[in-house]
Amino acid sequence: MPKLRGHAWAIAVLLAAFALAPSFYGNHSVLFSMAAFVALAEGLNVLYGFTGYLPFGYVGFFGTGAYGASLAILAGTPPLLALLVGAAASVVLAALLTPLLRLSGAYFSIASLATAEAMRLIVSNPALTPLTKGPYGLNLQAAFHPHQSYWAMLVILALTLALVSYLRLSPFGLALQAVREDPVSAAMAGVPVVYARSAAWLLSAAVAGSVGGAFAWHLSVFYPQTVFSLSTSIFAIVFTLFGGAATLLGPATGAVLLYALYTAVGLSAPQYFQLIYGLLIVGLVLFLPYGLTSLLQRRGIHVP
Repeated sequence: MPKLRGHAWAIAVLLAAFALAPSFYGNHSVLFSMAAFVALAEGLNVLYGFTGYLPFGYVGFFGTGAYGASLAILAGTPPLLALLVGAAASVVLAALLTPLLRLSGAYFSIASLATAEAMRLIVSNPALTPLTKGPYGLNLQAAFHPHQSYWAMLVILALTLALVSYLRLSPFGLALQAVREDPVSAAMAGVPVVYARSAAWLLSAAVAGSVGGAFAWHLSVFYPQTVFSLSTSIFAIVFTLFGGAATLLGPATGAVLLYALYTAVGLSAPQYFQLIYGLLIVGLVLFLPYGLTSLLQRRGIHVP
């Protein structure tokens, strides 16, 4: 119960901060993007933090969700329901790609990256212009509503945080971590390894798809390279590693701190930002391989 209360307080404080921030900070686009990257980092955490699979092509689910939701909106579906369509499209893609889980390490990471690039090329294909608008992008200005899309993103963030909290506290989450550490021993102990990995894979895809759908709704006009950009995967991975994987607050902390740094430095002086990011990554690998949360854990402080 103390751990559950700690998780509940952490989620409540984070959501309250994002809910109140628009009253004090006028750039709602920055706040939306920060909330989106927190949710993406937490979604990546579901897969990488609890199973050890690092998907360089995580943006493939994000882009698929963006296109799935957008096409549903253009077909007349209410935007909120269209977000479910985007999440479902990413889950279907993940289900088709479950054979990738037979790979491991760098092979899995590269295969997922290739899949994301293949999805970008498919939606960019001029032959599919009647369906996906090809390289000309999608226009959702008729459904543009920045305030509704912002609150929809906060709901997605709340559900994602609740999912990670469940994995941190539940027997299923412990089973996933056992599979991450030693799948052979976990299988001998009765853990359904294939089922556990597949479930984490599908849940992670659902998070990315719903975030992609909300992002497309908020942006309203975008192109294939916008929602299938490799930088989205890189940001989510770096945020997760910087804060600390397999925790609730780690990825969220990494996303808030580093995206704030990106907003302060990266937009105005990208060359210095790239240098700072590079130094941060090198320092992280050398001195904090388990992220910022490991500093507190070394001192016996429980981190949700």
